[in-house]
Amino acid sequence: MPTPLPPELVVAEADAALDQRLSDELDRFNLAALPGPEAVELTVRADDGAGELCGGVSGWTWHEAAGIGMTWVREDQRGSGLGALLLARFEQAAAERGARRVFVTSFTFQAPGFYERHGYREIFRWEGVPVAGTDDVHFRKDL
Repeated sequence: MPTPLPPELVVAEADAALDQRLSDELDRFNLAALPGPEAVELTVRADDGAGELCGGVSGWTWHEAAGIGMTWVREDQRGSGLGALLLARFEQAAAERGARRVFVTSFTFQAPGFYERHGYREIFRWEGVPVAGTDDVHFRKDL
């Protein structure tokens, strides 16, 4: 029997097909390990009067957990309360889906104070990520 060849490794910057395949494979694995509903994306967006995006939250729900992957508010809308409104609506929709807790990460140069003001508590911090002098802060909020 011939010896199998070692796998070929390909390094690239972006590969949408690979991302989709990895997501599909992990979803299949997770569903086998924890039967029930699959993870479902959850988004909340805000458009201004001209129909232009002025903020949004993007994440997911899965069983009793929800995660926020991205939160953004357009610069001219920051400080207006829009971020709080988006976050509250995301939490409400997650709770309606059965989520009991929400997780999010924020770099120290982004918005950790925003999440803390809205009831999130720090559960972990990676110091020096992505560079020395900054941290990647992980938060949790029980709904």
